[in-house]
Amino acid sequence: MARILKTPAPLPLWTYKAFLLVAAAIWGLGTVVIKSTVDAFPPAWIVGVRFTAAGIILGVVMLPRIRKHLDAEHLCKGSVLGVMVFLAYWSNSTGLTDTTASNSSFLTSLYCVIIPFLGWALRGPRPTRFNLAAAMVCVAGVECVSFAGADGFSLRFGDLVTLLSALFLSFHVVYTAKFAPGSDMTLLTVIQFLVAGLLGLAAGLALEPMPNFAALGADTWTSLAYLAVFASCVALLLQNLAVAHVDPAPASLFLATESVFGVLFSVLFLGELLTAPLFAGFALIFAGIVVSEYLPQRAARKAGAAGSGSAQVEAAEARLEAQAAPTTVRPLPDDADPLSN
Repeated sequence: MARILKTPAPLPLWTYKAFLLVAAAIWGLGTVVIKSTVDAFPPAWIVGVRFTAAGIILGVVMLPRIRKHLDAEHLCKGSVLGVMVFLAYWSNSTGLTDTTASNSSFLTSLYCVIIPFLGWALRGPRPTRFNLAAAMVCVAGVECVSFAGADGFSLRFGDLVTLLSALFLSFHVVYTAKFAPGSDMTLLTVIQFLVAGLLGLAAGLALEPMPNFAALGADTWTSLAYLAVFASCVALLLQNLAVAHVDPAPASLFLATESVFGVLFSVLFLGELLTAPLFAGFALIFAGIVVSEYLPQRAARKAGAAGSGSAQVEAAEARLEAQAAPTTVRPLPDDADPLSN
């Protein structure tokens, strides 16, 4: 893994876009894996085992780098992010005990829409018209999901807890952006993984029954290994490699397909059925993500290109005017004799 991070020559652009799609697919399948595991392995224990193992694996691989940069500031920042990771994934796993993997995938993805408003509440920039439009579209999508049941409007406990996990993920993204400048992100990742894992183990010991590790089947151990190795370490590696080469707008759109993969794998592996209201709700939520993540950056890029183009035109016109203007010779003063010297 360390050798991959040190790849000297950049790969073709389509390769990095493929990395993002693979990472999104890994996370989408991760929702299905948690759904199929959460009955045999309680939510807090899933978080504890997953992130403790992921933190140890990534920490061993990056040990020289960690030794070089570890200090009190990184420990403090990583610990804060670790608490947010724990709350987000514990609530997400708990929600999966009372909702479908399809619902969880799309409701969790609402964090993309929440982030601009949360940043504004924390004295960040005011949300744009794209953010407001995305919020309204996503609310309509959640309403469609709520009316999908036979009893009319209904948001189950699992759906509400999953929405809470989207809020915690929003806090995590906002504070990651705040802590990133001047920090070693690999070190912060290792610390937050370990903190989230230890909090999960502590919550499991205090609030949930102890799993019978000796009686766990091979499928449960395989699921836990997938979550620790692939859904944490590998997917994170692919994302970090890709975002350094892909523009933010398309990158965020590729990552937003995680919810689509989640629904796809839910149908394929769990036999979940998509009703018309559910499909409409998922389509609206995904449209809201596109409006929130892609359109603002696209508009900014176009505005920048237009501004650059107009500046070039103005410079060219100035050059033409200078060339067309008659050449003027400043007269010598009356008392200046060019031959006097």
